[in-house]
Amino acid sequence: MMYSFLAHNRDELIKRCKDKVAARPQRAATSEQLSNGVPKFLDQVIRTLEAEEGGRQDESLAISGASGGDGLALSQMGVSAASHGASLLEMGYTVDQVVHDYGDLCQSITDLAFERDAPFAVTEFRTLNRCLDNAIADAVLEFSSLRDARLLERQSEDVKEKVGFLVHELRNALSTARLAVGALEFGNMNMGGATGAVLKRSLDSLDILINRAVKEVRHGNGVERQVFSVSSFIADAESAAHLEATARGCTLSVLPVDATLGILANRALMQAALANLIQNAFKFTHGDAAIALQAFASDGKVHIEVHDHCGGLPPRNAEKMFAPFTQRNDDKSGLGLGLAIARNSVEADFGTLSVRDVPGTGCVFTIALPLHALRPSGDHVPS
Repeated sequence: MMYSFLAHNRDELIKRCKDKVAARPQRAATSEQLSNGVPKFLDQVIRTLEAEEGGRQDESLAISGASGGDGLALSQMGVSAASHGASLLEMGYTVDQVVHDYGDLCQSITDLAFERDAPFAVTEFRTLNRCLDNAIADAVLEFSSLRDARLLERQSEDVKEKVGFLVHELRNALSTARLAVGALEFGNMNMGGATGAVLKRSLDSLDILINRAVKEVRHGNGVERQVFSVSSFIADAESAAHLEATARGCTLSVLPVDATLGILANRALMQAALANLIQNAFKFTHGDAAIALQAFASDGKVHIEVHDHCGGLPPRNAEKMFAPFTQRNDDKSGLGLGLAIARNSVEADFGTLSVRDVPGTGCVFTIALPLHALRPSGDHVPS
C-alpha cells in the first residue's frame, strides 16, 4: 500500500527532495522553506491515502480536497500549500520554484518506488496526482495573488510619487506667478520690467510642466536638453528668488558668475531644481540671515551652491533629506518632495546633488554638472 510505503520512507524522501532543491541554482534548502512544503505535504498525502484505504472518503477530501480543486474553502493541504507559496515569495523565489518543490516529491516517490520494486494500485496514483494538483494550484494561486498585490502597491506608490512631484512643481510655479502679480499690482508696474519677466517665466514653467505631463502620459518620458549660459540661468533664478525673499523678509546674496560657464541640461527642470533648493533655504534659515547663491567651475564641472543658515543638520541626517515625502520640521505646508524632485532632475541630466553640513551654521547644497565652455558671446565652444 502506498501510504505504508511513504510512511516508512518519509525521511529518505524528504532528504531526496532537499538534495534536489539544493542542486537548483540560487536555491538552498532550509527548514524554514520546507516547514509548510514537502514534510507537511508528504504527511497529508499519507493521511489522505490511509483514509481512502479505510473507506473514510469525507476525511480524505477534508485533508486534500476534491479532484479539480478545493472550491471556496481550502482543504488542510490547500492551507499548507498556500502558506508555502507565500513563504517562497517572501524569500524572493519565482513561481516555477513553487511548482518544482512539489514536483521534486513526486519524482522522489517514483524513483524510490522503482528502486524498491514497490507495486502501487492505479487508484493510489490517482490520489497522489490529485494531491499534487491541488497543492500546486493553491500554492501558485497564493504566490501569484500576493506577488500581484505587491506589484500593484508598488505601482501605486510610483504613481503617487510622480503625481506628488508634478503637484509640487506646479505649486512652486504658481506661487512665484502669484508673488509677481502681487508685486506688479502693489507697485503699479507694467509687464515690461523684471517682475513682468518673472511672471512670464513662471507661466511658461506651468505650461512646460503641464505639457510634459501630457507628453509622458501619451509617449512616456522625453527629456529635451540644451547647452545654456550659467550666468543667465542664475540671473533668472535670482529674479524669481528675490520675490520670495521679499515675501519672507529674507535676504538673497548672489555672487557674480563667469559668462563663459555653460551646462547641458533641461533648463526648465534645472530651474525648478534650483528653485526648490532656494525655497528650502528660505524655509529653514533662522532669523534674517542671508541666503547665498553662487556658481563656479572646478575639475571640469560647474558647481551651483545654495548656502543657508538652518543651524546645521542632526547627525547622519543628510541623505534622509532627499527621500520623497520627508519633512525636516513641524512645518507641513509642503509635501516633503522638494529635495527629492531637485535630485531627480539633476541626476536626469547626469549631474549630482549633494549637501554639506556646516555645524552650527547651516547647509550648503551643491548641484554639480559637466562644464560646457562658452565663448564670451554666449556661443557654445565645441568640444
